[in-house]
Amino acid sequence: MMIYVVLVLTVAAAAALLGTLLGYEYNLPRIQSLEDYRPDVITDVYSDDNKVIGEFAVERRIIVPSEEIPRYLQLAIIAAEDDQFYHHGGVNYLSVLRAAYRNLTSMRKAEGFSTITMQLARMLLGAYEKTYDRKIKELLIARKIERQYTKQQILTLYCNQHYMGQGAYGVAAAADTYFGKPLKDLTLEECALIAALPRNPGLYSPRLHPQAALARRNYVLDRMVEERMIPARLAAEAKTRPIILKPRSRNTDIAPYFVEWVRQSLAARYSTDDIWRKGLRVYTTLNIRLQQAANRALRDGLMRYDKRHGWRGPADNILKSPTASLADYQHPDWRFPIHEGDIVVGLVESSGDRDADVRIGKYRARIGSKEIAWTRAQSPAQILKPGDIAHFRILSLDELRMTAAAGLEQMPKAQGALVAVENATGEIKAMVGGFDFESSEFNRATQALRQVGSTFKPFVYTVALEHGMDLDSTVMDAPIGLWDGLGRLWEPTNYDGEFKGLVTLRQALVESRNVPTVKTAEAVGINEVVVMARRFGLSARMDPYLPLALGACEATPLEIASAFTVFPNLGFRAKPYFIRRIEDYGRVKREENLPVVEKVLDPGIAEQMLRALQGVVEQGTAKAARSLRRPVGGKTGTTNDFTDAWFVGFTPSLTVAVWVGFDAKVTLGSKEAGAVAALPIWIDYMQEILKETPVENFAVVESTEEAGTDSPEITFSQRRKLFVEELPAPPAPKN
Repeated sequence: MMIYVVLVLTVAAAAALLGTLLGYEYNLPRIQSLEDYRPDVITDVYSDDNKVIGEFAVERRIIVPSEEIPRYLQLAIIAAEDDQFYHHGGVNYLSVLRAAYRNLTSMRKAEGFSTITMQLARMLLGAYEKTYDRKIKELLIARKIERQYTKQQILTLYCNQHYMGQGAYGVAAAADTYFGKPLKDLTLEECALIAALPRNPGLYSPRLHPQAALARRNYVLDRMVEERMIPARLAAEAKTRPIILKPRSRNTDIAPYFVEWVRQSLAARYSTDDIWRKGLRVYTTLNIRLQQAANRALRDGLMRYDKRHGWRGPADNILKSPTASLADYQHPDWRFPIHEGDIVVGLVESSGDRDADVRIGKYRARIGSKEIAWTRAQSPAQILKPGDIAHFRILSLDELRMTAAAGLEQMPKAQGALVAVENATGEIKAMVGGFDFESSEFNRATQALRQVGSTFKPFVYTVALEHGMDLDSTVMDAPIGLWDGLGRLWEPTNYDGEFKGLVTLRQALVESRNVPTVKTAEAVGINEVVVMARRFGLSARMDPYLPLALGACEATPLEIASAFTVFPNLGFRAKPYFIRRIEDYGRVKREENLPVVEKVLDPGIAEQMLRALQGVVEQGTAKAARSLRRPVGGKTGTTNDFTDAWFVGFTPSLTVAVWVGFDAKVTLGSKEAGAVAALPIWIDYMQEILKETPVENFAVVESTEEAGTDSPEITFSQRRKLFVEELPAPPAPKN
């Protein structure tokens, strides 16, 4: 009887298992799907004149036949992903048992057992969650794949289908994305790096996580040695070589920070399928001419700053490696066409007292004392040695002689941001979030909260005007001591270390004097200053203490630029925006944005501040901007220890904010104030974009008799005579 029961149960269990497997088999996708490919639709991003400035696509796929995949790359993938690839029928049962044992003993999914064929099956399923249901399906599909394809076909399908990061699918796309070369030109170490990616393309991305990528690449090389695919000597040599990636582009990405900002905005409102597969048409506010000028102005300004602080030495020297050769060296930068104005890596082949011979791609350049004058070196031999890698600006090219005129450059460590906002609409016309998007995707124009320094002072004086004063009201510029709530004494000083006695508010603002600004803030009430800054659009935390009057708060360059549009707009602020319209690829409108304008100030008060900020340019801290010979206004800003340098300036139609500083809040150097580090960038930018455009004049308020006060008993003439010290004490803050 017992035998009968056991037999029945066994048959029932087998039938149930068979039924389950048949059910899985019935629902499995067609294996033929592995060879099918339908490209997804790209999302295009357009400028304000409907030219493409960026695109988003899930897949960048290059299909290649088996014979075009280098042998080293095939071996590296097998060593990294499935060393028993040629010895199993799609499933490595020993690995299955080992993984099952470790998962059971650890009470979690501690180890996987996917073969190359099973990974191919996973791609066919399109499911990546770690479940037993998915694993069973992978096992069944893997066996079907092995029955239908040869091992070489399976490996080729895997090499063409696997995601490799950065939007690249397959090894050929990866070779182009990371190294800018066809598969046939890959070196051993480059093959190992590509083979390192399938395990986790994000974690081992050589762009995002170079150290992890290097460690994983070297692991793959070690595995190739262990599997007797390459000799240990060859692997050891390959491991000494650094990862050299191709630049993503040169002079083709017009606005990478802006386009990435667009992508982040889309991701918050649209599905992944909408953006990356179905495709959208995104029409933005960015102006290509203004953006190109912004790119040049910020790049050149940061490089000028860096040169003021001396030569740091070459980026590298290839002769550190015993196998390196000056004659054979090729830099990834040289795979792109070289044009006048480009800053390109060059290799120093010889160097002497009079000049140095440099190879820049297919061109030769001779660098003499004139081309290195900014380094203060007496001869090229003092700073350049054979094998050195350094950057050079291409001044001219002679295609006949294959020579170049070039000057020595240096990539700056300081960062910066520039953002341009159209006053009337709030449209963002240009945005640069850093020196180089490829080395840092952090957008300092929209994400960097930095102390604003003296760019905050106009908000203090605006409050004073609302309290019945005008710009001819006076305040005493004399030493002052203030006690905080913790009993600490604060004694603010002026930038020049001097005190000028009785000064007007206009003079205090134009000359950016600290002590009069603090006294004005104390008189009108620091809480009122906080409220005013909020009205202008500043959103970060502001502690209601008097140091706030000198800019002891943080804002992004975009916020400051938007706030300053209130002055040329005579009291109105158009909220900044950067996407005009979004359509799907069927041209059905998904959203549309129009200017949103709000009143911030009485026009009369705004006009007074506008004239004062014009005075900053005419006779104050921004006098260098007079070279534009146009009506402009603005304000410099510098923080303690020169950690942040600002200039925010405007014309009647455009407001532009420039910030310079290090990501780590360290000093830019002695006397690197806003007028020194940021203002020249702003001037360069405005000179380029205003070239051959008509002169604009600022608007005026038709009647200002009653403008600027809610107190009818205070007349305009009375306000002119009012002293800061005569203002009533501000009310105590409410709890």
